Amino acid sequence: MIYFRTLIVVICVSILTACVAPSQGRPVTPNQRAENPSPRYNPPPPQREKAVPSRNRPSPALERQIAELWRTFPGKTGIAIKSIDGGWSIGHRADQNFPQQSVSKLWVAMTVLDKVDQGRISLSDSIRIGPDDLTLFYQPLAAEVKREGAVVKSVYTLLERALAYSDNTANDALLRHAGGPEAVNDFIRRSRLGKIKFGPGERLMQSQIAGLKWDQSLSQGRKFYTARANLPIETRRRALADYLADPIDGASPDAIVNALDQLARGKLLSANSTQLLQSILKRTRSGPKRLKAGVPSDWEFLHKTGTGQVLGGTSTGYNDVGIMTAPDGGRYAVAVMLGDTTAPIPERMRMMQAVTRAVASYHGR
Repeated sequence: MIYFRTLIVVICVSILTACVAPSQGRPVTPNQRAENPSPRYNPPPPQREKAVPSRNRPSPALERQIAELWRTFPGKTGIAIKSIDGGWSIGHRADQNFPQQSVSKLWVAMTVLDKVDQGRISLSDSIRIGPDDLTLFYQPLAAEVKREGAVVKSVYTLLERALAYSDNTANDALLRHAGGPEAVNDFIRRSRLGKIKFGPGERLMQSQIAGLKWDQSLSQGRKFYTARANLPIETRRRALADYLADPIDGASPDAIVNALDQLARGKLLSANSTQLLQSILKRTRSGPKRLKAGVPSDWEFLHKTGTGQVLGGTSTGYNDVGIMTAPDGGRYAVAVMLGDTTAPIPERMRMMQAVTRAVASYHGR
């Protein structure tokens, strides 16, 4: 009896052992590992969900890159970027006033086209320009006036000259035809463009910045440069410092990109005037190595530059503002404004290029 009992116990233990122990060579499934983890098994880290790009917020990497560009560039710099279709914006010193210089030609053109939309003036209107209408600095029209005594140009031609070529005399002729600085500032107020001011026109503004009193003879040849150079240096420094402290043509980068946003969406002018203005700005010839040089070749870009006076090693009012359009139609308004800087021109250009290059690089990401 004892023998049989012992035999039965041995057989039962063998059967139980066979049932509990896994077969040699049979793989353990992932589910088994999860339920009974081995001390030697290191589970992989959990997979994070990929962030879905949102058109309603900027890429954090883009924000960091723009912040670094702004932080490391010498001088007073303002940067504003707005996604026209996404609605987001980023900026640094974007709410402070900066000298616009020729960027302000945008508001003259818009005022003119607004009056065209109202039927008060026409693109075919003829405007006479004579010696008493010449200004200073860049004014290719002056050579024609000197050669012919006086010239007659249409509003359309002057828009092209003022914007695409940044001709100061063409711009001042449009300004007179539109009703003067008061009309431009009225358009800015009615359109609720925010922190944007228009000055008294090129002659009065530039002479004030230099510390001179305007005289029409200063429009001839290089007489303005000579008169400015003959001023005491302290007079020039004081006049320039006053201008930079409260620019008579001041505007914030934020207000400018918001205005460009409204222009792009057809909120400021009629469809025809919007298309005309944008088509001219696409042909801008000034500043090809500023913002434009960082825009990919398959993107569309329209812009307006501005360049102020220089005293010693300091340059003022060095600007570029515009609208970038990606191949898929995504649009961005961009403004880079240098109130004053000691950086040489190539460095200024590289910084501006880096801004538009970064915007394009993070498009859709």
